[in-house]
Amino acid sequence: MRLSLTALAAVLLPLQKIVDRLTARVGRPEFIGVMTLIVFAWMAFNVVLMFLGRQPLDEPPFSWLQGAVGLAALYMTALILTTQRREDQLASHREQLTLELAILSEQKAAKIIELMEELRRDDPTIRNRVDQEAAAMSMPADPQAVLDAIKDTHEEPMSGDVEGTTQPGSSIAPCRSVVFGLSGSMQGY
Repeated sequence: MRLSLTALAAVLLPLQKIVDRLTARVGRPEFIGVMTLIVFAWMAFNVVLMFLGRQPLDEPPFSWLQGAVGLAALYMTALILTTQRREDQLASHREQLTLELAILSEQKAAKIIELMEELRRDDPTIRNRVDQEAAAMSMPADPQAVLDAIKDTHEEPMSGDVEGTTQPGSSIAPCRSVVFGLSGSMQGY
């Protein structure tokens, strides 16, 4: 039987919340103190039983305790990795949303500049002139070109990294020129 995406999300979401809560509790300093107390109490209990002449539950070197600590470490590692993976996915979604909002804002700004230039051309009281910068800024960025520029920037090793001569901002200049439609002397801004 195959689960639908919504049914799977309904099952995984509560499970993920439980994992997040457990990881949050394990990550607190109090947890270390409690674990230390439990370990010392276990060892003291078994040593006291030995001194009283009774059979201890776990004789030194406390193999049951070592197994329990190893199992707890395994579960903590799994909890932390699961939580980290979830946080990475959320960060990726946030970055995607931020990029989409930036592109939308850029498109809106381009439309506003285009409308202002049109208003300037239509108003008889304002001298008509050609503004190359406004014309370039009124063209919205191509989202695919932005994506390609980002990929190219991250795939190419930065020149001069070994010698330490990388120019500040040089790795983002190609992205700026694609996003803002800049050319010539304006690329460095």
